Parts: sequence; C-alpha cells; structure tokens
Amino acid sequence: MSTNFISLSYLISAVLFVLALRMLSSPSSARRGNVLAIIGMVIAISATIFDQHITNKFIIIIGLGIGGVIGSFIALKIKMTAMPQLVAGFHSLVGLAATFIAIAALMEPEYYGIGIKGKIAPGHLIELIVGAVVGIITFTGSVIAFAKLQGIMGSKPIRFRGNNIVNLLIAIIVILLSINFCKTESMNLFLSAIFISSLLGVLLIIPIGGADMPVIVSMLNSYSGWAAAGIGFTIGNILLIITGALVGASGAILSYIMCKGMNRSILNVILGGFGSEAESANRDEEEGEINRSSPEDCAFLLKNASSAIIVPGYGMASAHAQYALKELDDILTKSGVSVKYAIHPVAGRMPGHMNVLLAEAGIGYDKVHEFEDINREFSNTDVVYIIGANDITNPAAKTDHASPIYGMPVFDVEKAKNVFFVKRGMSPGYSGVANRLFFNKNTLMLFGDAKDITEKIVKELKNL
Repeated sequence: MSTNFISLSYLISAVLFVLALRMLSSPSSARRGNVLAIIGMVIAISATIFDQHITNKFIIIIGLGIGGVIGSFIALKIKMTAMPQLVAGFHSLVGLAATFIAIAALMEPEYYGIGIKGKIAPGHLIELIVGAVVGIITFTGSVIAFAKLQGIMGSKPIRFRGNNIVNLLIAIIVILLSINFCKTESMNLFLSAIFISSLLGVLLIIPIGGADMPVIVSMLNSYSGWAAAGIGFTIGNILLIITGALVGASGAILSYIMCKGMNRSILNVILGGFGSEAESANRDEEEGEINRSSPEDCAFLLKNASSAIIVPGYGMASAHAQYALKELDDILTKSGVSVKYAIHPVAGRMPGHMNVLLAEAGIGYDKVHEFEDINREFSNTDVVYIIGANDITNPAAKTDHASPIYGMPVFDVEKAKNVFFVKRGMSPGYSGVANRLFFNKNTLMLFGDAKDITEKIVKELKNL
C-alpha cells in the first residue's frame, strides 16, 4: 500500500475522531459518535497493517487478536458501577505502552528511523524522555486511582509532613536526569528518570480525596493522550500525534471545567494537593435526630405533588436502580407530576456517569438537567428524591470551612418542601464527610437498597 494512500487513510481517521469527539459531547448523539470512532479506528489499524514499511505483520495481527478477545470479554462482563476504575485501568495501559515504546526506540533507534545508537538527534531524545516520563506517571497514577475507585485503597487523602516538598524535589531530579540524558543518551539515566517518575505518579494521586476523583480520572485521560502524542512524534506516526493531542486537550479542558464547577483549583488537584491546607475538623459522624420514613409515605407525597426532582448518585449505580426510576418516572408523568433529573458534574465516579445510566434506562434527555440549569428550581419543588447522592447534596460544602468539600457547589435540595433520601445507612459519602442534610427537619430517610426501595414506591403508586 502506497505512502500517500496510508496518509489519506490516517487523515480520514483523524476527521472521524474529531467528529466523534464532537458527538460524544451530547447524550443524544453519543451513540453515533462511538460508531464514527470505531470506524475511524478500523481504518487506522487497517492502514497500519498494510504499511509496506512494517515487515512483521503477523505479530501485530496476533496482538490485535489477543487484545480484542480480552477487551471484548471485559466489555461484556464489566458492570456500569465499575466503569470509572476500568477507564483508569485503560489509562494505565496507554501510559505503560508509551513508556515501553520509548525504551524500545532508544534501544533500536535505526528501526524507528530516529538515528543510530549514540547519535540520536536532540529533538528525538526530548520526545523519548518526555513520552516515557509522562507515560510512567500516567501508569502509576492510574493504578492508584484504580485502587481508590475499586476500594482497595481508602478514599481519604493520604498526606504526610513535607509531601509537597518531596514532590517538588522528585520533579527537579527528573528534570535534571532528563537534561543529562539528552546530553549523553545514557540508558541508565533514561531508566532512572522513568523509575523516579513512577514514584511521582504515586505521590501525586494518593493525596487526592474521593470528592476529587472524577477530576483525576479526567486528568489521567489527558495525560495518556499527551503520552501517546509524544510517542507519535518519536515513531513518526501522524495519526497518533493527532489522536493523542485530541485526547490530551479534551481531557485537560474537561478537567478544568469540572474543577471550575467544583470550585477547585486545577493546579491544586493536578499537583496532588500542592499548597492545600491540611484537613481539619473532618467529622465522619454527625449527631442529631433523623426522620425515618417509608415507601408508602413517599408514594403518597409523590402522588399528590405537582413537581418532583430526582437527584441520582453512585447509590443508584451500585443498586442498578435506573430501570426502577424509569418506571417511577412513567407513573408520575402519567399522573401529571412534572419529573426532572438533577445531574451534578461529579455525580458518580467519573464525568457523565449518571447520564449514561439514565440513557441506558430510556429516560428522555429533555428531563435531564445540569447543575446550573436546575439548582434554582429546588425552592419551588414539592418532592426531591435523592438516590445515593451524598457529597453533592451536603450543606457542609456551603458552611463548614474546615470540611474537605467546602466550596464545592452542591444542590440546594434542602430548600424543597420535602426531601426523601434513599440510603443503606448513615455512613458518610465517598469523600468521607457525613451529610448534614440527614438531620434537616424536612429530610425523610429511606433506609435500604435503592432499587428495592424504588420498586416498593412504584408498587404503592400503582395501588393509590
């Protein structure tokens, strides 16, 4: 296959990736965006396999087969609740692949067309070290993110005295090693920079608390893109450069938008809490009286309400309650109740987590509203039904300066006439902060499995 035809194929793939990214920004066009991305990737892979400069196509085909089988198995078996940690896991593999390619290119520069051993151009040396360092930081950071999301590690920030200074010293050491590597092409310096950078990846993520993990998932996505783009320069693959830049830029923009929506400093999050104050007065337990309720009471108030807002969170995802919510929605809508869904930017464990689940259940996009569009409506709402959304409804974010979630915009659910909160128990949210909303006079607690509680409410509604 000619070089011109391969370049044209790569161009078509790049255009499809750009269009796919545009479509993925809206739930209504996300499916079409995925299809375009798949087509673009098939074209890119096919063009690469038929590239006349690649002599051993058999190994590539075997790798594609093994990877395809593993990927298909994971996709079929994975639960939606585990999607955030799966994304973190995929990011780690992208980073590790970038590092391995950089090592291989340094060992066999003639094969990659970047020179010969001992005489690699300075520009290529910079590409190699940047790609390897960013790749290994992405790998180790994503592994820690996976461990936190999976529950292997605690969700609370892990800090130690002087951790910011240690991070800064490690970063300086990596920079010095990288500069010396570019001067000497020493493999030992190259591997040393990679090893120390791997420690930096760990130390940057462990101080991040549970409330900020969605931002970290997005930021690691950006890192993986930049690592891929850096390696694209090394191996001279235009499509890899374009694709990596798209992923890197989109991930960075999304992270910035989320930090702005959470009233967080993006530098504070990226640098592992650099310059942040130590947490204090963080009470895992609150004292006060709670008002217990029942599905029967909730059904009665919903039936006689004129408006209702449902606030979904990770509790909905873990209980697979989205289909029960859809049935509840249908019954209330037929009864003349205005039903809307309030989606917080960081609800769940990753951006768009709740949107995907609601769309999966067939809930109309017109009923799903973002934070800025719906927050003012709570004061005029009869019933708010919160299903496992803990941190994003916690009033402490507005009043407690010592709380780790202070300053994060949260829904004004307490302004509604009646608030029903579905939860298994009184445990704090993912950030480790107890929710003071539980003790409000207009909050009624429904303890139990979210799906089971919602199905009981549906049953009661049918009998009214």
